[in-house]
Amino acid sequence: MKTRIVLADDHPIVRAGLRTLIGETDDLELVGEATSGPQALDVILATRPAVAIIDISLPQMNGIALARRLAQECPSTGVIVLTSHEGRSHFNQALDAGVRGYVLKKSAAACLIHAIRGVLDGGLYVDPAIARRVFDMSRATARRSSASAPSLTEREAEVLRLVAAGLTNKEIAHQLALSAKSVETYKARGAGKLGLRTRRDIVRYAAGQGWLANV
Repeated sequence: MKTRIVLADDHPIVRAGLRTLIGETDDLELVGEATSGPQALDVILATRPAVAIIDISLPQMNGIALARRLAQECPSTGVIVLTSHEGRSHFNQALDAGVRGYVLKKSAAACLIHAIRGVLDGGLYVDPAIARRVFDMSRATARRSSASAPSLTEREAEVLRLVAAGLTNKEIAHQLALSAKSVETYKARGAGKLGLRTRRDIVRYAAGQGWLANV
């Protein structure tokens, strides 16, 4: 069975290139396209694809706002942001919105395919062009704070690692043979020990610990 993809970008040339890329990949299928945020939301809710590839700078509703809506209304769809923005601010906003892949438009087409594979595997994909900058900063922060950081239990660390990798509570519960309530408890307890308030904080901590080294 082919993986269903929706593409949202207001640039015809970009869409044409990605349409060709997806069409030439045997196990991927493009099931919808959109040129604005509201249109993308409608198409994604109608088709329920496995992955949605969206531009941050969509008109009428930008990609960050769209990702937040999708996290609430279509959580089964993994969102990959395709963007020209390399700044940490956009990256952090994307993580907070629940985006599972962050790919730069200037990167090779192979990066997008890797991102799709990573998201389908339940992971988090960050374009190598910015991953080193973000993760090196996280590791430096982690080293500075490791001496005074409270220790996590094995289960708390395991749950936080999976949260950072982009899995939902339900997916984590299934993988660890726990109830969703237990997952939320371990997540809250571990995050509380470390003073982590948002998913972005959890991802940064995970990166600093080397938990995302293979992402």
